Amino acid sequence: MGTGEPRAADAAVGRLRAAAAVPGSRILGVGAHRPARVVGNAEVAGPIDSSDEWIRRRSGIAARRFAAPDETVVGMAAAASVKALAQAGIAPSSVDTVLLASMSHREQSPPAAPRIAHLMGAESAGAMDVGAACAGFCHALAAADALIRSGSSKYVVVVGSERMSDIVDPTDRGTAFLFGDGAGAVVVGPAAEPGIGPVVWGSEGGRQEAIAHSSPWPAVGTTATAVPPTLRMDGPAVFRWAVATVPKTAQAALDAAGLTAGDLAAFVPHQANLRIIDAAAAALRLPPHVVVARDIVHAGNTSAASIPLAVEELLARGAVPRGGLALLVGFGAGLAHAAQVVALP
Repeated sequence: MGTGEPRAADAAVGRLRAAAAVPGSRILGVGAHRPARVVGNAEVAGPIDSSDEWIRRRSGIAARRFAAPDETVVGMAAAASVKALAQAGIAPSSVDTVLLASMSHREQSPPAAPRIAHLMGAESAGAMDVGAACAGFCHALAAADALIRSGSSKYVVVVGSERMSDIVDPTDRGTAFLFGDGAGAVVVGPAAEPGIGPVVWGSEGGRQEAIAHSSPWPAVGTTATAVPPTLRMDGPAVFRWAVATVPKTAQAALDAAGLTAGDLAAFVPHQANLRIIDAAAAALRLPPHVVVARDIVHAGNTSAASIPLAVEELLARGAVPRGGLALLVGFGAGLAHAAQVVALP
């Protein structure tokens, strides 16, 4: 290589342009799709030899929604996204990025996000799936905030969509009563000041067996008796981990944002279990004015969709003020967790 070539390369690097950064981003609109079919505890209790009283005591859940055959992860995500765009007043053609968080989309290829973008009318948007299970929405929201603040994107749709009824064994006493289906979406855009605080996240990959499929996907079809893998969970271990981890992650997100619990209007953790939610709220010593999301009672655990669904529910019934601050915390398989404070649209 001649002596002049490195200098020419250095000169070219010096001319490389970066996207123009903006001061902040914020959520501009929220949308939800809830399947019409409501499934009470009596329906799921029989196959697991349980009862309505046992399910309520263990989880706080009274009912959940199950998707119809034509309500796919893609279709529900697109429906929720269109509603979020309408609330935000943003044309679908203005969306340049779509991020899907899901753990129940059963096709590895093609990914779901490009199809969601197409259905919502954002046909030229960049799109990708985010795999962080029940913490996926908070992970994707952090990515959207970074994309917008860096100037790489202007409007990002972040959607969590799940058909957990596809991946749960209805006879498994540890999971069958917990999960439901649905989709929630937000539109994120640029702002003159930050509307999404710093993300605090982490994982404990050495404990992957706590929430995992019963077998790897490649095992399907390898023997005459092979069955599709379904979700399995060590409930007591996950409970202990969650009640220890969620308050720490939540408090760290408050600290990173320079806020206290008294600054919040709402606390919206992943809707995993009402006992976990209440334990986390107590550990954080939330003031009485802070509304705690408990969408799980009537929606069940909808994994990556649970946080945007819970936010939409609070806003729809006027339980929290527009512009108020909400502390979001996602946690689940991985064991992954993430939290950030956001300004509500």
